[in-house]
Amino acid sequence: MPENKQLKYDKAYLRIAKEWGKLSYCKRRQVGALIVKDRMIISDGYNGTPSGFENFCEDDEGYTKWYVLHAEANAILKVASSTQSSKGATLYITMSPCKECSKLIHQAGIVKVVYHEAYKDNSGLKFLEKAGIGLKQIEDLKA
Repeated sequence: MPENKQLKYDKAYLRIAKEWGKLSYCKRRQVGALIVKDRMIISDGYNGTPSGFENFCEDDEGYTKWYVLHAEANAILKVASSTQSSKGATLYITMSPCKECSKLIHQAGIVKVVYHEAYKDNSGLKFLEKAGIGLKQIEDLKA
């Protein structure tokens, strides 16, 4: 696909991921993720507490609870319980992945990560780069 057409798709998927992130109950940061394969969205996710837990992501001090699942982890877990495979797919995420999620991304067979904002700790990106996963940051999401 021509580079400018791919960029249009990348921006559109990131805008959808941003909208998806707004579904999160987390106050500190709302993150959305999409897994796309063959130009089809095969999974989605946003950061939040596990099923059956109350929808409060932060404790009384305002810190994120340790058991909150990140958006990309939720999207990967969702695709794992479906008939789809994330092998060869692209992950679109509003914030670059942490090191824990980077391991999941690699193991899930995702080959490219497109993200909007950079997370304060870039060790996840460094790991993905080392694993040979394509990385692309798009800061301007306007069409």
